[in-house]
Amino acid sequence: MQKDRAQHDPGILSPELDAALRQHARRRLLGRGEQLYAFGSVPDALFCVEEGVLRLSVTSPEGRESVLSMVTQNQWFGEASLFSGEPRGNDAMAIVASAVLIVPAAAVHQLVDHRPDFLLQFLAMMGRRYRMILSRMDDTVLRPLPARLAREVLQAHGRELAAAGPHHPVTLRFSQEEMSQMLGASRQSINRLLKQWERGGAIEVAYRSLTVLDPEALRLLTERDEG
Repeated sequence: MQKDRAQHDPGILSPELDAALRQHARRRLLGRGEQLYAFGSVPDALFCVEEGVLRLSVTSPEGRESVLSMVTQNQWFGEASLFSGEPRGNDAMAIVASAVLIVPAAAVHQLVDHRPDFLLQFLAMMGRRYRMILSRMDDTVLRPLPARLAREVLQAHGRELAAAGPHHPVTLRFSQEEMSQMLGASRQSINRLLKQWERGGAIEVAYRSLTVLDPEALRLLTERDEG
């Protein structure tokens, strides 16, 4: 299950490395809207979401926020700054009440010093994140909004299936405001598309959640827009 999820999710490590990291972790509880770390802070730890959801974002000098990604249960993050030694390049904030595991940088470095295969896993994880960033940049330039939104929903759907096993339908935590920031579109545009898909029976929208009723219909939307 862990290996399958890693194909959809850049924040998943092998069960062995995951367990080794958790042995050195302390647990921190975050309230909704509470910040885990800020842009420019010292990279002194690696993190994993035990419960809840965190938002990784950057803010322009004018105050406009751009969402980089949502980090969900059992995803590790914060490794790039930890290994490069550079200050954090984003803010991390809980969007719901969350629990985060915090592993000190010294413990992470000690693990990889003794296990080069663990280091390779981190390199692979950073590579997957980089590929996702490039893919999102290409989408922004080359693909229309309906295809981009359908793809984001399908990717979240795939992560949930991999984490919980196959079942139908799948309900996702979903914020239209955060999705609009992630895709560089207006909230009104996101809302209009979701209502259209809901009328067609592909999804069901509720407060801060979205239930996927017909993933194949969303898949056809991406294929049609690609064509």
